[in-house]
Amino acid sequence: MLEPRPHWSETAKAVVSILLVALGAFLLSRFSAVLKPVILAVVIAFILTPLANYFQERLKLHRLLAILLAYLVLIAVLIALPLAIIQPLGSQLAEIKQDIPRILSQIQALLGHQYQVAGVVIDVNAVFQQLVGSIQRILEPVVGQTLSMLVEVVSSVVWVVFTVVISFYLIKDGDAVRQWLEKMAPPSYRPDYVRLRDEINRIWGAFFRGQLALALLVGMLFMVIGFILGLPFSLAMAAFAGLLEFLPSLGHAIWLFTASVLAFFLGSTHWAIPNWAFMLIIIGLHLVFEQFDLNYLIPRIVGRSVHLPPLVVILGIFAGAVLAGVLGILLAAPTIASARVIGRYVYANLFDMEPFPESIVSPLPPPNPRWWHKVRPQKQDGEAGES
Repeated sequence: MLEPRPHWSETAKAVVSILLVALGAFLLSRFSAVLKPVILAVVIAFILTPLANYFQERLKLHRLLAILLAYLVLIAVLIALPLAIIQPLGSQLAEIKQDIPRILSQIQALLGHQYQVAGVVIDVNAVFQQLVGSIQRILEPVVGQTLSMLVEVVSSVVWVVFTVVISFYLIKDGDAVRQWLEKMAPPSYRPDYVRLRDEINRIWGAFFRGQLALALLVGMLFMVIGFILGLPFSLAMAAFAGLLEFLPSLGHAIWLFTASVLAFFLGSTHWAIPNWAFMLIIIGLHLVFEQFDLNYLIPRIVGRSVHLPPLVVILGIFAGAVLAGVLGILLAAPTIASARVIGRYVYANLFDMEPFPESIVSPLPPPNPRWWHKVRPQKQDGEAGES
């Protein structure tokens, strides 16, 4: 009889784990140029997989035809949306370009004065210059990495083809990859892996589908309200508000600042009220909407799993911008939410706690009585059955 195979010691496991982590970090540093297209391919696959599954099940199509139809729908949407709004949006952007010099001249006139508050003389121009310098130092690496990412991924035909091919095979073989990863997990930890995988999938699914629906809803809402109030460039500001919904918390502040500047220097296009009063109306309505958005729309449309504290989201957006440019900005919220799920699991195991406490508290659902009525004992040989 063969002797049982000896297990690795704790020291050997620790050494191998450290070496694997070091190897992974080395590979990421060496192949960092491939990382961004792969992440973009995963995002595309995550968005198109439900659509391809729908076409395959409802239309009874072959898997490849369903995937191609999903790509055609995506291409059609990407072409139709800009064509639908490009003409009115372009005219408003042209008007904004004409009004920018007038707004800048008014700002320069305001900054050219010194103000005295409680006996203290405040040089607004000096404060403004320091603020601009600080913002430039913060945004300089963000803009640089964003431009480099656009040059590497968008302008290069090779990377675009690579991204499309990777996303295609992720959609086609997604189930096989999911099963392979599940089998890679140790049998005793496989239920934990499945639980974590499903929870993270819910986070990313809620983010992409929910944020898209939320952006469309907010854009239409802002377009109607902006037109009623006479907000300058209401269509452009509505599209801007919809895009900024992908930047939770920080997007609200950016839109409010932009709208306040337009309201103060240009005023309402419909109502004859002072510009400062119109700016206060815009600020007040937006503060009300912000609370409605954070406490009602986002939890119900996007989900509470991605509803993070504003400070955490803002820090995550800046960190993602420095690390990955545009992709880092857009994916900051679901990445932080996923890290929170994994961190909670690791923390519970480090301190010998239950990683999924709700599984203990919540009992199993009661059996369905209708299901029990459907189960009947099989008749034995020679036994008379019911008529």
